[in-house]
Amino acid sequence: MIILRDIALRRGSKLLLQGANVTIQPGQRLALIGANGSGKSSLFSLLQGELGADAGEIEGLGHMRLSHMAQEVHASPRAASEFVWRGDRQLAQLRDEEAALEASEDYAGLARVHNRLEELDGYSAERRARRLLQGLGFADSDADRAVSEFSGGWRIRLNLARALMTPSDVLLLDEPTNHLDLDATLWLQQWLQQYPGTLVMISHDRDFIDATCQRILHIEGQQLHGYKGNYSDF
Repeated sequence: MIILRDIALRRGSKLLLQGANVTIQPGQRLALIGANGSGKSSLFSLLQGELGADAGEIEGLGHMRLSHMAQEVHASPRAASEFVWRGDRQLAQLRDEEAALEASEDYAGLARVHNRLEELDGYSAERRARRLLQGLGFADSDADRAVSEFSGGWRIRLNLARALMTPSDVLLLDEPTNHLDLDATLWLQQWLQQYPGTLVMISHDRDFIDATCQRILHIEGQQLHGYKGNYSDF
């Protein structure tokens, strides 16, 4: 459970939230809506710890694994599939440690790392990353292309795949369908319907919200108003 209690939040001189309260139950799928400039992205930054509240407190996030969809990705020589599976930081650390131990011929250390990778299902990571890429509309051959070879819109899709790959209890998605075609949007819709954690999503796609979310969180009048149901219900 995540509890925001008496939150005040400013960006510059603008007061976005004042005395705002909301409780998010485990496993809920929420759409965060509000007028442009009302504070949706700032609230995401607050949940990620990138911003501090000017007043109030947040309870329940400390022990949770949080994944979010970055809006930009820098050019990288890494293959797309590797960029995606490296969203699992624990896995990436173990794979790097494995490579270093192989280079130093530390076989005792390698055995320990191999056991840990097996526990995390780490050896299926490449296959899982490629499956995410396929679902989001990438060709099979794209998985081996460098991130730097993709255009901006496709890099955003890579960020989305990386966020989905990251083990999480809370998933924050900001306009995830902006660069998706219909097939990829439907695939993402189905993926999110099966996601077992808590989803908080910013989106202007009303049909996507209706199919994905079960609760609306509306920023209005510097408050957070929760509504049961999808966007049409709201």
